[in-house]
Amino acid sequence: MTATLDRPSAGRTSAARPRSGAGSSGTPEPGWSRESVGQWLRSPVAPYYLVLVAASVLTGLGLVMVLSASSVGSYLESGSSYTVFLNQLAYAAAGVVLAVIGSRLPVRVWRRLAWPAIFLALALQLAVFTPMGIEFQGNRNWISLGGRTVQPSELGKVALVVFGAAVLATKRKVMHRPMHAAVPLVLPFGLLLVGLVLQGHDLGTGMIMLAIVVGLLWAGGLPARWFLGLGAVAGVGVAVLAAGSANRMQRIQTWIGGICDNPHVEGCFQKVHAEYALADGGWWGLGLGESREKWGLLPEPHNDFILAIIGEELGLPGTLTVLVLFAVLAYACFRIITAAEDPFTRLAASGIMVWFLGQALLNIGSVIGMFPIIGVPLPLVSSGGSALISALLGVGLLLALARSLPGAGASLNGRSSALSRTLAAVPTASGRSRDTGARTRRGGSRTGGRR
Repeated sequence: MTATLDRPSAGRTSAARPRSGAGSSGTPEPGWSRESVGQWLRSPVAPYYLVLVAASVLTGLGLVMVLSASSVGSYLESGSSYTVFLNQLAYAAAGVVLAVIGSRLPVRVWRRLAWPAIFLALALQLAVFTPMGIEFQGNRNWISLGGRTVQPSELGKVALVVFGAAVLATKRKVMHRPMHAAVPLVLPFGLLLVGLVLQGHDLGTGMIMLAIVVGLLWAGGLPARWFLGLGAVAGVGVAVLAAGSANRMQRIQTWIGGICDNPHVEGCFQKVHAEYALADGGWWGLGLGESREKWGLLPEPHNDFILAIIGEELGLPGTLTVLVLFAVLAYACFRIITAAEDPFTRLAASGIMVWFLGQALLNIGSVIGMFPIIGVPLPLVSSGGSALISALLGVGLLLALARSLPGAGASLNGRSSALSRTLAAVPTASGRSRDTGARTRRGGSRTGGRR
């Protein structure tokens, strides 16, 4: 007798065979996949962690590069290679404290701070033109406060974002009327604050503030036709201010003429040496601390031109890392804007997005020669106490906005420790975060008990 093998049916075969990516028990194996990462990016806690990680890495990278870029100049000025770095580290510590406090403030508290913030910003900016004011390289945009130099216009950016978001959120139903859109954001407060900054001859900061106002009006729903007039007025204003400064006109003329082929051409020294730094870095860089341009060749290597030192020492991977991190911040802001139900949250996130990305674009464009040298720091990276503290305060506001998104606050507040909150953000192969899976299991056990 011939023995016959009993073949299992197709139904029994499919039931017995584990699913792809699953173990013998049929449960998904932990790990990363494109689907799990995409699912996590769509979760309500993703913007919070994206802002937190991107801002932390940018700040940490900035501290390392400030130490490297400033070491030579700091030694020549003070006898120590660490003076500038230690000052920046102290400002970073103060900024992180403010960011943590700001991230825990409810959005309604931020909204209530709008009017005190704008009046304080105006008062500090007016102090620039008193005996407290300090002039440096033709710009009068600093004050001496308690033995420290403070740049009020940097703190004014935060005030402008909060005030503009609060005002336009209240006026959202009448934004189609130009006078309601303009008063009081543009007239009088925005015009006063930007005008005082321009009076101190700081065109770069004034342009960023103007971009914040325009970005808020766009996000607030001002009809597109009005931006044609605003753009024309802003263009004429920038042209007049540029024509009134021989230094600015020289930078613009050399940029338009394309005559900066060597550093000895008038007005080309800084631009050409920044290009030398990027060229010397090449693909992989000279190595951390090995910059040649910081040895008295490239002016302001730890301030406005820190990206050139990053490219020289860390090469293309270093510069691309900076670009990717700002792209992550942009994506996180976009997620907050699209997911928020509160108009103040959407507007404030829009203002911070315009501030960070606009300033980064101007700085990077100046370093690589895409724009004339404007003179604005790279947010969170460049040396400068007021700039770093105000940027970190903006990060704290952005984290508070991310916490207010539907589903995010309950998820973040429901975790017992910082470690568990961090681990809960890591996606698994099932496409759910660990926190989501835990809540599902708890819900399932309670349902099973009631049956």
